[in-house]
Amino acid sequence: MATSAINDKDAIAIQAATTGVAVCDRSLWGRIRVSDDERLRFLHNQSTNDFQSLKPGQGCDTVMVTSTARTIDLVSAYVVDDAVLLLVSPSRREFLMQWLDRYIFFADKVQLTDVTDETATFSLVGPGSDAVVEKLGVGAIIGQPYGNHLLIDNILVAVGSGLAAVGYTLILPAADKQKVWNQILELGAVELSDRAWDALRILQGRPAPDLELTDDYNPLEAGLWQTISFNKGCYIGQETIARLNTYKGVKQYLWGIRLNAPAETGSAIAIGDEKVGKLTSYTETADGHFGLGYIRSKAGGVGLKVKVGETEGEIVAVPFVSHEYPQ
Repeated sequence: MATSAINDKDAIAIQAATTGVAVCDRSLWGRIRVSDDERLRFLHNQSTNDFQSLKPGQGCDTVMVTSTARTIDLVSAYVVDDAVLLLVSPSRREFLMQWLDRYIFFADKVQLTDVTDETATFSLVGPGSDAVVEKLGVGAIIGQPYGNHLLIDNILVAVGSGLAAVGYTLILPAADKQKVWNQILELGAVELSDRAWDALRILQGRPAPDLELTDDYNPLEAGLWQTISFNKGCYIGQETIARLNTYKGVKQYLWGIRLNAPAETGSAIAIGDEKVGKLTSYTETADGHFGLGYIRSKAGGVGLKVKVGETEGEIVAVPFVSHEYPQ
């Protein structure tokens, strides 16, 4: 959703995600299992990151893009012994099943299975997450690289909260959902609602489908450099992305915007009379008003004073995205 206004309970949960530990039920997110012999090659060719180099127990974030490198979804991928599990945005689950299926040809050894209904997903968010996974018996995952994961009692525990905040993502059988959820709450995690998750998403700068990830934007504009391999060779959208990187041709960037009053998503962002961008997400938090928006790269960055509709704003960095060309 584009607009998020939190209540007191949400504010407490967001504070816990910042200084302690919160848990969000992300079971509404889609889970797609990609299996058979050519699964890694297939995903390597369909998205921005390097799947061919991944081994079981490793994972990554990747962007599904169109042939002209426009963004479809930001996806987390976990490589297990006999498959790759994709965690996809709720609004992209059916679309991606159909879209990926279109690229599987008769002789390809690739199978797609939607396992959303038979699984559940939780994300632990915040510096207290280590203590929780330790008590869950998965302490060996602590300190491992992003995307790495362990399987214990049919529960996949992966490094990464889905946000810029430290944490872990759990994928487990739906039959165990309530038991594990209660266990996590008993270990001191504070429940983070979908609304509070969305507020944190905006504050930390994670782009979302239909808002920041649309046919209007590419992954470099969205600041998702960490999801892109520039050495992997050919994939859908690769030519456009390589050209933008080589010639430093990114024309707009996703930024955070600290606002002094509410603002409507879709509002023009302007400097004086000149339109320089568009507000894509807005939330009201305990600390004030905040948004995400694309700003023309020539207009400037952090510290830039702008008008968002009739509201005053200032451009700030958000931790989920980067605007640095790789060296």
